[in-house]
Amino acid sequence: MKTSNLSKFQKVSTHDFIKSIPLFAHLTNEELSELGRIVVKKHFSKEEMILLEEDTSNYMYFIYSGKVKVVQISEDGREQILAIHKKGESFGEMSLLDGKTSPATVIAMEDADVGLISKNDFERHLLGNIKALKQIISLLSSRLREAWMRLKILSFADSEHRVRAVLKLLSEQNGIKDLKGTIIALKLTHKDIAAYASVSRETVTRIIDRLLKDGEIEILDDKNILLKPPFTEKISVI
Repeated sequence: MKTSNLSKFQKVSTHDFIKSIPLFAHLTNEELSELGRIVVKKHFSKEEMILLEEDTSNYMYFIYSGKVKVVQISEDGREQILAIHKKGESFGEMSLLDGKTSPATVIAMEDADVGLISKNDFERHLLGNIKALKQIISLLSSRLREAWMRLKILSFADSEHRVRAVLKLLSEQNGIKDLKGTIIALKLTHKDIAAYASVSRETVTRIIDRLLKDGEIEILDDKNILLKPPFTEKISVI
């Protein structure tokens, strides 16, 4: 049976970083200092499992550095990516609010430092703060919109349509504007894209090769994907 990584966490001071996270921005300096003393932090290597389903109702997590993916793993071992989170973002809030576990696993996409806050501390520091509650509502609303978008992507029968929609979504969430187009600031493998679009890796490779040939995208030296104007123009009418 898989074991949790929670026992590996060590306490650290995180006042300044916590203050930069929107969810905690409205806490007083005293509250931030107290929260910083109780937050624990752990480093995870690329592809290391961060969170198991049975841990999801006990802690809220936020990312100091790196990127993580939230996935569902089928009985045959195939991954379905539900979301990708980056520095300054959090996950696990919903399970703390309703006490239910989430049928998902979180895995580091690259080396990542992750902090966690226990359920009791979450309730004590955030649920009694009206401004923090508004941030939580805003966060849950964005989660709902992301879920709608995933359902929309999966509703497309055509594989290329799905892959294009995934690239567009990732560019909206992680895009950096460039003179040549929009750079998706994620090191994505064909397997990652396939897991997001629910198509085979071979299908993604075929579609990516065609997009490269047609000049719609470009793979940069750092492996990030550049979406060029022809891609943007075509996806806007799909």
